[in-house]
Parts: sequence; C-alpha cells; structure tokens
Amino acid sequence: MVESAAAAGQSSSARKSGVPVFVMMPLDTVKTCCGSGLNHRKTMARDLAALKSSGVEGIMVGVWWGVVEGEEPGLYNFEGYMKLVEMARDARLKVQAVMSFHQCGGNVGDTVNIPLPRWVVEEMDKDQDLAYTDQCGRRSYEYVSLGCDDMPVLDGRTPIRCYTDFMRAFRDHFAAFLGDTLIFILC
Repeated sequence: MVESAAAAGQSSSARKSGVPVFVMMPLDTVKTCCGSGLNHRKTMARDLAALKSSGVEGIMVGVWWGVVEGEEPGLYNFEGYMKLVEMARDARLKVQAVMSFHQCGGNVGDTVNIPLPRWVVEEMDKDQDLAYTDQCGRRSYEYVSLGCDDMPVLDGRTPIRCYTDFMRAFRDHFAAFLGDTLIFILC
C-alpha cells in the first residue's frame, strides 16, 4: 500500500513537470441554434471531472461567431460558453478559447455545420464580392473575404470592426474568468 501511494505521488509530480495537455471540445459543444445551451450537458460535468482526474490541464473550445452573434449585429449571446467556462472552473480545468470567425462544416463528410452569422450571409447574398471566389467563379461563404476588411459592408461596420467588437464583448463578458480559468484566447 505504501509503495502504490509513493508511485502515485511520483506520477502526479512527474505529470506536473511535463507539457500541459488541453483537450479540444467537440465543435458543437454549444448549441448552434441559439448559443444558449450546451449539448450533452448532463454528461459534461462528469466528462470534465474525468479529464481532470486523468491529468489534463484544460480544454480548448471554438467560440463561433455564427453562434454568438448569429441573429443580429451587435447582439452577443455567450450564455452557452459561460456555462461551459463555469463547469470547467468547477472541475478545476483551464480554458483556451479560439475565436472562430469562419464557417464550420459544409464540406463533404462534415457532421457539424455552423454558418457565419445570418445577417452576414444576407449581406454576402446582396453583394457576392464579400465572399471568396475561385477561378471557376464559385463563391465560398466560409469566411468574409479579406478584400473587404476595411470596407463598412456589414451593417455599417467593417469586418475588422465586427471581429474587434466581438472580441471586446467576449473580454467584457468573461472578465471575471480571465487569467484564472480562461487563460488563453486565440484569434
């Protein structure tokens, strides 16, 4: 019994001196219909606790523009992400958030589909030059074209301003978690 406790102590200290591991959450962790809930919420707390007990440092999650600001310009719904960050905190896990300003899915074999915000797609329908175009003339709605980054084409805002506003709203909404639970934001 003493040997196993000592071995467990070595394993724990060896783990802490190694490379921290972050596990990517499923792309559809937050409900895509409204951003206000979590998919598989009933099992999420158990799964996060299991990750922590296996030595995982934290989780990584995509924060989808199409989920958070999906319905109306400037209206941000971080509720589902807040629930996830709170659950991660309760499980003593760190969170890395990836700001995702592109479409998820829509390609062959993809099982998750998270489009750009509805109002952005409507603008792209009106002016297809906002979308990328391939050499055959096909339009891609996966991302707003970089060619219009400085043009106020999205409800009077530039795409860069939209991304900036989104990230500021994220910062303000999650201020209490920054540096403690929420330790890394990738844009």
